[in-house]
Amino acid sequence: MKRYSNPAARAWRRILAALCAVACLFTVAACGSGNEAGKIRIGIKFDQPGVGFKKSGTYVGFDVDVARYIAEKLGYSDDQIVFKEAPSKQREAMLQNGDVDMIVASYSITDERKKAVSFAGPYFVAGQDLMVRQNDHEINGVQDLDGKRLCSVTGSTSAEVVKQRFASKVQLMEQPGYAECATALFSGIVDAVTTDDIILAGLASNARGKLRLIGKPFTQEYYGVGVKKGNTALAHRIDRAIADMEQDGSWQRAIANNTRGVKYKPNPKFNPPTPDLGRTGASQ
Repeated sequence: MKRYSNPAARAWRRILAALCAVACLFTVAACGSGNEAGKIRIGIKFDQPGVGFKKSGTYVGFDVDVARYIAEKLGYSDDQIVFKEAPSKQREAMLQNGDVDMIVASYSITDERKKAVSFAGPYFVAGQDLMVRQNDHEINGVQDLDGKRLCSVTGSTSAEVVKQRFASKVQLMEQPGYAECATALFSGIVDAVTTDDIILAGLASNARGKLRLIGKPFTQEYYGVGVKKGNTALAHRIDRAIADMEQDGSWQRAIANNTRGVKYKPNPKFNPPTPDLGRTGASQ
């Protein structure tokens, strides 16, 4: 079939494409594809009870509450949020590829990660801790780890800490998610699970008394909201939202609601943290 050229139509298509490209620089998710157009796409964890958890088609947890609060401050209603699973080892790629607009997924701010993405926050300071079976009293802190088997998640900061500080003392099993680590602990394959205390508090709460948090954190992990490298304008807007959440009491309520039934309180020396409201491009 013969096709006829229409230079005017082609010109209009180029102009519209250019306008959409420019609009995407100034808005979040303005040029999304399909049913994501006009929505904000947020990466969260799906397997961390109390932090980021997918349950019967709904999303719950402290990070989810933070993400919803930020989205509302950015002008999005709850039905304009698209939550996407953000496994630890895929977070940088998801931001770089434009799969999500931001990531709120127990994402520790590190110098190495800053090379690939920018961060807003911090919005929480966790501490790496240990979780054991309720009736196991052999492990009461890092001093008792000699010869023990630990589980953590591939690509997580916690796994890297174990490799750097305890490699000669412990056997580390890396799993794709914390549900697998909890299963390994229940079944006796490992002696403890190690990651950030708020994640362990959520897992222990979900285990209904079968697991317990040691409560002796040995690091400080500054949780940030990951955005695409260089998007400091969005990072600054997120910082303002985090500051508002801490000031109006929503932050404190989110912590309490998501760690019920567990003796857990964030370290008051570091929490709630102050986001970098005066950030510049150089700080990212």
